[in-house]
Amino acid sequence: MTMTTAAPRPGPQGGADARGRVAELHAIRARAAAGPGAQATAAQHAKGKLTARERIALLLDEGSFHEVGQLRRHRAAGFGLEAKRPYTDGVVTGWGTVEGRTVFVYAHDFRIFGGALGEAHAAKIHKIMDMAVAAGAPLVSLNDGAGARIQEGVCALAGYGGIFRRNTRASGVIPQISVMLGPCAGGAAYSPALTDFVFMVRGTAQMFITGPDVVRAVTGEEISHDALGGADVHAAASGVCHFAYDDEQSCLAEVRYLLSMLPQNNRHSPPRTPCTDPPARRGEALAGLVPADGSRPYDMAEVIAELVDDGDFLEVHEHWARNIICALARLDGQTVAVVANQPRHLAGVLDIAASEKAARFVQTCDAFNIPIVTLLDVPGFLPGVGQEHGGIIRHGAKLLYAYCNATVPRISLILRKAYGGAYIVMDSQSTGADLTYAWPANEIAVMGAEGAANVIFRRQIAEAADPEAMRARMVKEYKAELMHPYYAAERGLVDDVIDPAETREVLIASLAMLRTKHADLPSRKHGNPPQ
Repeated sequence: MTMTTAAPRPGPQGGADARGRVAELHAIRARAAAGPGAQATAAQHAKGKLTARERIALLLDEGSFHEVGQLRRHRAAGFGLEAKRPYTDGVVTGWGTVEGRTVFVYAHDFRIFGGALGEAHAAKIHKIMDMAVAAGAPLVSLNDGAGARIQEGVCALAGYGGIFRRNTRASGVIPQISVMLGPCAGGAAYSPALTDFVFMVRGTAQMFITGPDVVRAVTGEEISHDALGGADVHAAASGVCHFAYDDEQSCLAEVRYLLSMLPQNNRHSPPRTPCTDPPARRGEALAGLVPADGSRPYDMAEVIAELVDDGDFLEVHEHWARNIICALARLDGQTVAVVANQPRHLAGVLDIAASEKAARFVQTCDAFNIPIVTLLDVPGFLPGVGQEHGGIIRHGAKLLYAYCNATVPRISLILRKAYGGAYIVMDSQSTGADLTYAWPANEIAVMGAEGAANVIFRRQIAEAADPEAMRARMVKEYKAELMHPYYAAERGLVDDVIDPAETREVLIASLAMLRTKHADLPSRKHGNPPQ
């Protein structure tokens, strides 16, 4: 049998066909990158918002973005969807770098279906989330979407379920950052709530489970979108938002700064940066910043600025629970977490909101190998019926649990007063702090001297000819006996009493020693922290 083969196509014709296919590919990619057109882009800009690709360009290092799934299109039918099948399906996904380190990102494109999530849209997000975990790199979501794509029904809802499950599995494994740049309503709001940090832009971003129309229909209350779920509401009232900014440019610049202070994943330490601030720099101003009188307020932020590299720190939840400060900073170039009572607000007491704020922060920093420095000046827990009925016991226990469960290096410093259960909760030596220091003006006690004298010497004061003079005498005696600066050090509850001016040097030397700390937790599936 004779076999014949087809003659090869002429070289020039085959080459032209290949070049035509390449040209077609470039045209399709250009169309996908351009989006739905200039009119939709202008409408986005008119709202004070950037497009998805403009946002990614601000977030990532120039020229580093590699897109995944650019040519993906939905396959849904009905309600006119079959006639509208834009490339990307309304979400841009991929990876790039921030200061040379890999970061994964997805960004809703509000110009396409209002950024609403459908089956293909969700599949792209699922893939990039899986890639981020597999590569061990942070994930940033740029949110600007109208929720589930109603035309796709339950398939859209199932897409959210896949996102939530991946958020949960990635929790404590890679840093997850949500950036809210537009609306986020209904079930979609739960994904940011599951991530480590939430950024919002004032005036354009809102988050709520039920919008103003539903609120009005059910309760009769009239409220605007911003007043219900705007950036300032979530930054100051609900605590959902960690950082709020006036524009997208400054917001995304701060996301880059936050990423520079975080590790790639839970197996790495945060990056160390060159430091020109001398480790042994003396803080002569510190003694003057903290009044000796325990009833006088001062700004703890000024103390932190005096201690950390170049006075620079990033405060988390700056506008919520302001009686406690949670911040990321650097000491000798190394990222550290600072938890500090703020005497300027509510005298620095611990209450429900402060306990929740600090507990979450301690837990996050422990997950990502960030050492914790705790600065104490705390008069106790806030008393009151509202606090007790609101569950201060279980909320305070969250902070206690977070500290006791943390295995990163932990250093506590008592600046002035540390009273009662709040002293124990704020990373005392008995709960596992590696090193505990105190300044010479420290007062560590079950309660303040006045309250203690009223309890212990109640009878003597009542029977005295001059009760006020007797009370003053008993207060002085109690302070001399149980609240002098070296009482706790003599009993091993404080490792050293230090000169405030030497605090920076002491902290840096202690952290250097603890850098190789290794601590094992008991074998268990997971803990059961108080809720």
